[in-house]
Amino acid sequence: MGGVGASIGADTDWAYVGGRLATGLAEISRDPAALDRPGFWVVVLTFEGALTCARFAEVRFEEMPAASWHGPKPRDWATSLDETRYVERVDAVKDRIAAGDVYQVNVCRTLTARSDAPNLWGLASLLRERHPSRHAALVCLPSVGVHVCSASPELFLARRGDLVETRPIKGTGVTAADLLAKDHAENVMIVDMARNDLGRIARTGSVHVSGLCQVEPYPGLVQLVSTVRATLRPGVSWAEILAATFPPASVSGAPKSTALRIIAELEPVPRGPYCGAIGFVDSANGAAILAVAIRTFWLDDAKLAFGTGAGITWGSNPLAEWAETELKARRLVALASASARITTGAR
Repeated sequence: MGGVGASIGADTDWAYVGGRLATGLAEISRDPAALDRPGFWVVVLTFEGALTCARFAEVRFEEMPAASWHGPKPRDWATSLDETRYVERVDAVKDRIAAGDVYQVNVCRTLTARSDAPNLWGLASLLRERHPSRHAALVCLPSVGVHVCSASPELFLARRGDLVETRPIKGTGVTAADLLAKDHAENVMIVDMARNDLGRIARTGSVHVSGLCQVEPYPGLVQLVSTVRATLRPGVSWAEILAATFPPASVSGAPKSTALRIIAELEPVPRGPYCGAIGFVDSANGAAILAVAIRTFWLDDAKLAFGTGAGITWGSNPLAEWAETELKARRLVALASASARITTGAR
């Protein structure tokens, strides 16, 4: 392997986000205030709020170098919630909805398999070749133990100057004909949450929905996507932006504060990077792209992990929600269980 790839080893800190290859680690920070300083910052924010900001000195647009991948065996995967226990959680959420405590809660589970991979470079190469995504990302930070690979289709926040945009995804089917009234209601509730979140940091009257419940195809499924845009108030910091909008509305619930308490009660393990945010912030150039870290793998204590979930509303069928988590996981976990030698970058 020649070029940049030849200089990347298992102990190298580097990242590939937003179509940019970032090398030459200059600084690690856990403080969101760092994102207001000049520099290209790679961001990984766990669902529970643990922030890693890595500033890189060398950033360029180019294809990610390729690497081989050797995945776990398909039978080696375990789940934090099996079908019976997941269905019980869905019923518990519906009880809370009936009691008037909440309108929607995203219920997730984590799949894990033993892995001796030093990083996820090879898996990222495999996904870019066989499962292309709008917000593909790879973060390898062995110096701080952060290894995340994402094939996310969902935009959490994009920033261009004082303009911000979010594109929540809610509602999933194999084809557009599978999308139900429940899926549309779920999406609209999340759009209202996104409008409210952006309204806390936006100029009065600037929040608007430019696209509502649009059907978009992704590998193996279709989903409903909406777009919400706003203009930031002068002087808003990144700490204020994240405090107002995180965790993303689409992976928490409505109202968010209550949904987060229910998630903490019902889910047996922390989500970690899954359902958090991954991407970059370049404040000097007024640019940022942060994706919702769905369709995402990470390394955790010699295990390869992957999260999957579904939004639960009063109209949810518990077995159908379990099937949705299976649909979202099936293709990607199968790819992660493969072994492949990748000789090219993304096509």
